[in-house]
Amino acid sequence: MTPTDPSGTAPVRILLCDDHAVVRAGLLALLGSAPGIEVVGEAGGGEEAVALAARLRPDVVLMDLQLGPGMDGIEATRRIVADATAVAEVGADAGKRAHGPYVLVLTTYDTDADITRAIEAGATGYLLKAERPEELFSAIRAAAEGRTALSPPVAGRVMARMRGAGRPALTERERDILGQLARGLSNREIARALFISEATVKTHLGRIYDKLGVDTRAGAVAVAKEQRLLS
Repeated sequence: MTPTDPSGTAPVRILLCDDHAVVRAGLLALLGSAPGIEVVGEAGGGEEAVALAARLRPDVVLMDLQLGPGMDGIEATRRIVADATAVAEVGADAGKRAHGPYVLVLTTYDTDADITRAIEAGATGYLLKAERPEELFSAIRAAAEGRTALSPPVAGRVMARMRGAGRPALTERERDILGQLARGLSNREIARALFISEATVKTHLGRIYDKLGVDTRAGAVAVAKEQRLLS
């Protein structure tokens, strides 16, 4: 029996997807102790999760990424989110408020590639299995409302990527030349300072201009200062 939510609201309905039966059993026991959370189904693979999500219409799908043979968690997330979007659009056309399940990734993997793929697939949140039960419960409730829920290590990675997303990827040599440029040195002086030829300096400057979207030395220095590319 699902514990009653102290607020008296309907419980958050969960579909659990993990290919390890022992892990699912542990999560079922854990979630069964949480007030206001009800597990309405469980799946051991991606295909099964997609089918159950369409049939049960849970509020949140708790999704692992690595699901053994067959459809992985990323593709399952993509299909569930696409189906939820279609359902929401039909509801809107009919004058009804509707949304399909939100997907909350629950995994042991926290690489940049996994995080990026999950978010691009439409996952509302990304939680690591190492988190405390209270964090999991809180993330589930947030996901049920369509709010983003991220483990602190994942949030740190996402923020770091966002902060660096707008910065051009300059090579170490290009940064060296840009630094000399900011000091007001000429091409010949930069070449002498870095023990390279003037032709090499000109080649690097052309690449720097392209990456920064400028066509003058002053413009390159201004953009570099604005984006904090100078050490």
